[in-house]
Amino acid sequence: MSRIGKKPVELPAGVTVTQSGQTVEVKGPKGVLSFTATDDVTITVEDNQLNVEPRGKSKRARQQWGMSRTVVANMVTGVTDGFKKELEINGVGYRAQMQGNVLKLNLGLSHDVDFVAPEGVTVTAPKQTEIVVEGIDPQLVGQVAANIRAWRKPEPYKGKGIKYKDEYIFRKEGKKK
Repeated sequence: MSRIGKKPVELPAGVTVTQSGQTVEVKGPKGVLSFTATDDVTITVEDNQLNVEPRGKSKRARQQWGMSRTVVANMVTGVTDGFKKELEINGVGYRAQMQGNVLKLNLGLSHDVDFVAPEGVTVTAPKQTEIVVEGIDPQLVGQVAANIRAWRKPEPYKGKGIKYKDEYIFRKEGKKK
């Protein structure tokens, strides 16, 4: 039995859920998100709660049960609060700045990296060594942050590169004489 799936999703004030078949659309103050569940689960909306139940006892139905509930809960969180990933840049001469919708990164490469923020995500650089990625879709926010980080992953000797704010870089000892 799924412990996650059993728990109903609470719908805060200002959030409306419309359901047509297996498609759930969540509207909130920050935007609109939709999700189409598989036929292995049943989604019901009652009062200010959304419940997900499995159809049958198959392994796939139980897997989809917890996953579908989590996706819907993330959609509710996204349209109310939104999601945010913070990145830090470490290294001499490494910096970032926004120019319109384009993030310009100086990462010690032979050229500057121009990263265009996709639709649905806002990228800001409050400082030259910080990047903030915000949006309502957690998958898209995480993917954009990972794409930015992929330009210069942190190395284990000096820690130079782009890392998540809460990420720990395991440091290695250099050569011994």
